[in-house]
Amino acid sequence: MHLRIPLLAALVALAGCANDGSIDPSRIGKRRVERAAAFAELPADQQALVEKGQIKVGMVPDAIYIAWGPAAQVLQSGDASGETTTWLYQGTTTDDYLSWNYREVVRKDGTTYLDRYMDRDINLRTYISAELMFRGGVLASWKMLPKPPSQTIFAPVPTLR
Repeated sequence: MHLRIPLLAALVALAGCANDGSIDPSRIGKRRVERAAAFAELPADQQALVEKGQIKVGMVPDAIYIAWGPAAQVLQSGDASGETTTWLYQGTTTDDYLSWNYREVVRKDGTTYLDRYMDRDINLRTYISAELMFRGGVLASWKMLPKPPSQTIFAPVPTLR
């Protein structure tokens, strides 16, 4: 239990770097090398934005990929005005799960009793953090979505039988 909290905190810190405002330059560099030809074709102002992990309307999907990484989901839709590709990015938040547990305690005289205590687990929950819409092969619109509030979930009190 005690090792889980620091481990989960580390996972949360690593999970969603491109979506929460913190940008890992080494990941951008790796994606830039992976798509070097596409990066070289970008205008200088877009290259500068991509290097900082920023996007703007009019960018091609390769520029977005280099800046933010792969989307969690890619959706296709269409209407009378044409086809739309939507990229969804995910973030991660945590919820506390509180439950009552019992542990056996030994008294000084050797007898035992059950001691009730509150146990805490942290549950990771993903959510959609950004929605990007492409039309005609370029970014037509984008929006950041709010992080949902963390929740505290209380388990029912167990009964001894």
